[in-house]
Amino acid sequence: MTQNDFNQQLLTFLDTSPTPFHATKNIVEACLSAGFEVLEERDSWALKPGGRYVVTRNQSSVIAFTLPAEGDVTATGFRMSGAHTDSPCLKVKTNPDQKGQGFLRLGVEVYGGALLSTWFDRDLSVAGRVSYRDLSGGVRHALINFERAIGTVPNLAIHLNREANKGVEINAQNHLPIVLMQQEDGAQSFADLLKGQLEAQGSTDVSEVLEHECFAYDTQTAAVIGFKDDFIASARLDNLLSCFIGLKSLLDAPQAVPSLLVCNDHEEVGSMSASGAQGPFLQSVLKRIAGQEERYQQMIAASMMVSCDNAHGIHPNYASYHDNNHAPLLNAGPVIKLNANQRYASNSESSAWFRLACQQAGVEVQSFIMRSDLACGSTIGPITSAELGVRTIDVGVPQFAMHSVRELAGSRDAYMLYRVLKCFNSLPDIA
Repeated sequence: MTQNDFNQQLLTFLDTSPTPFHATKNIVEACLSAGFEVLEERDSWALKPGGRYVVTRNQSSVIAFTLPAEGDVTATGFRMSGAHTDSPCLKVKTNPDQKGQGFLRLGVEVYGGALLSTWFDRDLSVAGRVSYRDLSGGVRHALINFERAIGTVPNLAIHLNREANKGVEINAQNHLPIVLMQQEDGAQSFADLLKGQLEAQGSTDVSEVLEHECFAYDTQTAAVIGFKDDFIASARLDNLLSCFIGLKSLLDAPQAVPSLLVCNDHEEVGSMSASGAQGPFLQSVLKRIAGQEERYQQMIAASMMVSCDNAHGIHPNYASYHDNNHAPLLNAGPVIKLNANQRYASNSESSAWFRLACQQAGVEVQSFIMRSDLACGSTIGPITSAELGVRTIDVGVPQFAMHSVRELAGSRDAYMLYRVLKCFNSLPDIA
C-alpha cells in the first residue's frame, strides 16, 4: 500500500466516523471484509487456531484479534495496540430543546477537554445512537447521521463586545447552544427531527424516540492540505487517526504472531466505564482467550501493548511551550511519549522494543517529554498497563491544535507509524 492510498482511506474513515458508534461500526465492517468473525459477549466462544475475531461493547468500543495457526498464544503473547474512539466535542442534552426569539436551539454539554472557541461559526451536523420503541412495543437501537449541516453556534459580533480579541470567556450553558432553525414556538422538537431522520434512513417501525446519545460535529471534510500537501486537516484526528493506523496494521501484518487491537470509548472523560480502558472489557476478552488463570498470566507476561495517542508537535508560533530536546516535528516520524510521573506508560524496556520495530521499518523515531513546569496529559496506556500488568509503551503521531474542532497532523507520519506497527505485530518472542 502506498502512502497516498493509505491517506485516502484514512480521510474516508475520518469523514464516516463522526461518533464512537460510527467509528466502531466502520472498524467492524473492515474486519468482516478481511475475513474476521464477529463474536458476541453473551455467547460461548469456540476459538480456532488461525482464527480472526472481532467483538464490540456498547457499540462504541471494539477489540479485534488474530490467533496463530500453530503454537500456543500463552507462549508468544499478543502484540497489542490500543487507541480510543471518542474525541472532545459538544454532546446534545437529553431534553435539548431551547425556544425563544423565534429560534429552536439545542442545549449541549461539553464532552471532554474541547477547545471551545473553535466550535463557533462552523457548519455543524449531528450524529449518534437513538433508542426507540417500535410499533410492537419493543426497544430498538439505531445509528443516525444527519450528514448535512443542520445548525451552527454563531459568534457575537465584535461591535457588541469590543474586547473580544483580548479573550472571551465562554459560558457553556449560555453561549454554546446550537441554532437549528427559525420556527413558531412548539412547532418541532429535536425528538421529532430524530424520528424523521430514522424514517429517512429506513427505520419504518418507529413509534416513539425513548433516548439518544448524539454529538455535534463539523461537516467540513478531512483533507490533505498545505502548499506541498504536507498536512492532514480533520476533526477527530485525536484519536481516530490512531484507531485507523492500528486497524490497518492489524489487517495487513502477517499472522505468525498473535495480534490484537483495542479501541476504547470514554478516554477523553477518564476511561471509567464498562467500555472504557479502566473497565473490564479487554481483560475479559483476554481471559476468555486464555481459558485458565495460569494461562492468562503467562500470556500477559509474554505480551506487549503499544498505546497510540497523538503527541504535541512543536508549534512554530508557540515554540516556547516545548522542551527543546523533546519537541517532535511533524512528518519526522512517530513519537515515544515519556513522563517521570507515569502519565505515560513508556519505560526503557518497552521503548527499546519499539525502537527496534522502527529500525526494522526504516522509520525515524522521536521523543516527547512535557516541559517540567507544565502539567502533562495522559492516555489509555497507564490505565491498561495497571489493569492488566502488561508491558506498555505510549507513542503517537505529532499534531497541532489538539482538541480543536479541526486538528492538523503531518501527511507522512500516519503512514510511517502504520509501517512500524506492522513490524511490531510481527516481532517474535519479547523476552
